[in-house]
Amino acid sequence: MNAKPKFLTVLDVIAGAMFVTAVSLVFFYAPLERVMGLVQKVFYFHVASAWVGMLAFAVAAFYGVLYLVKKDARYDRVELAAVEIGIVFALITIVTGSIWARPIWNAWWTWDPRLTTATIMELVYFAYLMLRSGIEEPERRARFGAVYAIIGFLSVPLTFFSIRLFRTIHPVVIGSNDPGAEGAFDMTARMTQTFMFSLLTFTVGFVTLLWHRVRLGALSEKVEQLKLKLQS
Repeated sequence: MNAKPKFLTVLDVIAGAMFVTAVSLVFFYAPLERVMGLVQKVFYFHVASAWVGMLAFAVAAFYGVLYLVKKDARYDRVELAAVEIGIVFALITIVTGSIWARPIWNAWWTWDPRLTTATIMELVYFAYLMLRSGIEEPERRARFGAVYAIIGFLSVPLTFFSIRLFRTIHPVVIGSNDPGAEGAFDMTARMTQTFMFSLLTFTVGFVTLLWHRVRLGALSEKVEQLKLKLQS
């Protein structure tokens, strides 16, 4: 295993500093929303987590295509890492969404189109991990995983566009908003600045986590290869 790249160390520091700054902006710079109050602060982490989750699944699909074309195990490694990170952030999205929904919708959960499709998306990628764990042969596991990551990505645009395709109480953050949606609000300049910085922070954090997970995956493969040699 190669030594940790210096740029990755720098990226760790940058990501950490950006996260601290983002939290400070959320609680001390962005104004308090007049109707929803303090719970609206969850919005900045909720949407940023959703963005990273969907971005991660897109990266997984992209590297799934690369693996099918190149047959290079490195692409499978990135694909798996992206899916794992995507699952974590999609789960954070669901949890923070429930926290935000409780005082606004008077319920922790409702079978709204956005919530339903987000849950389906999460389950689709949990099934991806189950599929991989059930296949022992590395090349076959990588091939099936790549195909699944590509097909499973269909759940991502379905989730994103669900609030535009179906009648929903979930507000549309980017683009035109439905004034009748419960939880909808207009962002001030400070809110927009904080929101954009949160998106950037979570994106940098995703890149950092992905790099770390890929390196860990390479080490795990070396350990697996050593075990096979000892058994032979």
